[in-house]
Amino acid sequence: MNNLFSMKDLSTEEILEILHTAESFAKGENWAPAKQTFAVNLFFEPSTRTKTSFEMAERKLGIEVIPFETGTSSILKGETLEDTLKTLESIGVDLAVIRHEQDAFYESLAGRVQMKIVNGGDGCGQHPTQSLLDLLTIKQDFGKFEDLKVTIVGDLSHSRVARSNTEALTALGAEVFYSGPPEWFEGDAENAQNYVDIDEAIRFSDVIMLLRIQHERHDSMMDLTAEQYHERYGLTQERDERMKPGSIIMHPGPVNRGVEIADSLVESRKSRIFRQMENGVYARMAVIKHILDK
Repeated sequence: MNNLFSMKDLSTEEILEILHTAESFAKGENWAPAKQTFAVNLFFEPSTRTKTSFEMAERKLGIEVIPFETGTSSILKGETLEDTLKTLESIGVDLAVIRHEQDAFYESLAGRVQMKIVNGGDGCGQHPTQSLLDLLTIKQDFGKFEDLKVTIVGDLSHSRVARSNTEALTALGAEVFYSGPPEWFEGDAENAQNYVDIDEAIRFSDVIMLLRIQHERHDSMMDLTAEQYHERYGLTQERDERMKPGSIIMHPGPVNRGVEIADSLVESRKSRIFRQMENGVYARMAVIKHILDK
């Protein structure tokens, strides 16, 4: 693969190959590009986990990271994203990781620049490396994906994490369900039959994957208070006690404690939230290796 824009870009064989490479990195395997390589991280939306995770991955692979702040770049003067990338390409940058508020921003770039591009999250579209680190985390616990039941809970209508994970998990043989406020799921006829109440979901799910409420993508604020959302749709302590034996809790972050999940559960025995963050480095190392190896 020359770029990674979407989980649709990867076959199931490629997904498993990337996960295998990520597991090798987690065990301490080393790899470095054959030649000096330069990367730049262009984040047009706020990010803690993804941006720092990519930078750590790049540095662990011996890649030179070129500092770039979108808030002080010529984009503010009207330069297009394509021209920005062509400028960086001209000075020798080999790889760009881009997070952008526009859905499918990468469609206008395909074939127009030579550098490698990784989608670090586009609007409400895709977040492929988050999906890969989630898959790695699930594989570490269960060793497989076939016949697993995964329920994604929360702001489904705005979640690039939900879209990327649905495609990948389904392709790998898992069954994906959805829960949360019904109004955030309206209009999705394709997956409507897999919508379940949170109290039903915790009974049968191997994985409960919680999502942040994305207030910044809503035209108006949700009518519910944080406490009401937590009581109706969140993973409360009481619901945690009724979860399926051996099941795990996941969340891509940032976590709103006491809203999507009870504060006491963020670092509980079932929680894999901070392991997901750790695995983000290994998964992104693996993606970069596979891209640069082509």
